[in-house]
Amino acid sequence: MSSVPHHHALRPWRVAAALVALTVLTVIPSNAESQQRPTASPSSAADPGLTRLEAEIARLATISGGKVGVAAIHLESGREVVLNRGEPFPMASTYKVPIAVQLLTRVDSGAFKLDSMIAIQPSDLHPGSGTLTQLFNDPGVSLSVRNLLELMLLISDNSATDIMLRTAGGGAAVNARSRALGITGVSVDRPTVNLIADAIGVKNLPPENQLTPQSFGALARGVSPDAQKAAAEAFYRDRRDTSTPDGMARLLETIWRGRALSKTNTELLLDIMRRCETGPNRIKGFLPPDVVVRHKTGTLNLGVANDVGIIELPNGAGNVVLAVFVKESTRPAEQQERAIAQIARAVYDYFLFSPRTAP
Repeated sequence: MSSVPHHHALRPWRVAAALVALTVLTVIPSNAESQQRPTASPSSAADPGLTRLEAEIARLATISGGKVGVAAIHLESGREVVLNRGEPFPMASTYKVPIAVQLLTRVDSGAFKLDSMIAIQPSDLHPGSGTLTQLFNDPGVSLSVRNLLELMLLISDNSATDIMLRTAGGGAAVNARSRALGITGVSVDRPTVNLIADAIGVKNLPPENQLTPQSFGALARGVSPDAQKAAAEAFYRDRRDTSTPDGMARLLETIWRGRALSKTNTELLLDIMRRCETGPNRIKGFLPPDVVVRHKTGTLNLGVANDVGIIELPNGAGNVVLAVFVKESTRPAEQQERAIAQIARAVYDYFLFSPRTAP
């Protein structure tokens, strides 16, 4: 969601990005080392190598300058490691994965088709990453559900996301689907426009049909530094739109095993995630270039950097679900990404060279 734009910045909303950037130093726990808690699992108790991997992940997490949540599951053997199990982390744009699951569940049920067309209204153009706001300022444009789904996941378009969330039935429907799948610790609650407004301290948004880039920008410019700081602190206390690392990993495992969607839509979702264009320096950052990663990133420019996905190990070594969340970081985005990349490489190496397939 790039809280405000990262790789796909939108000119009308740059003021919002600037305000979020100003809050980076306001959310501080400085003792990053003490915040990383390896969590023993049954598999690690039986495998000393996993215990060492857990310790290494905790060590690498300190690179981020914040608090890190990690869950890794080797799908063929069931072995797992978790850092900060049960701890809620802001999902940012990784929450587009559970939205996609509920959206495609509705497609599977026949509520609508992937080629169903949706008219894009001017009020649908929202702040954050993506291209819809740049390309479509006038009414008269329609896109298919599949077009919008791909924009949401490939380039993390926030306008497409809010349309897809509405089409999926809203946050309550997304969360009901997750519960039905046995997933806990994952909560989708707000459209991206409201999430970003809360993160940067924008109050009193107009009704959605009256919201424009200009009106949001004017409200963002009016947020004082003290209000920015208070908003950032409140945002980290807020349990809405958060996930535990283990909850997100279980959701990805459920998708991969074909338990969430029909075979056709499972393959579609995993293919779109394979083509994700954001976050080349995160999970994929230190992996060999030919390794297939199906993933989704998330960013908020107040110390949040995430990447969640499935790594396909070479030479028949299996597949690894990996969810890495960073929050409350006081270091530059590059260091947050480096921590994710280093952790991903440690996980990749361990399971590549120890690919036991029996649980």
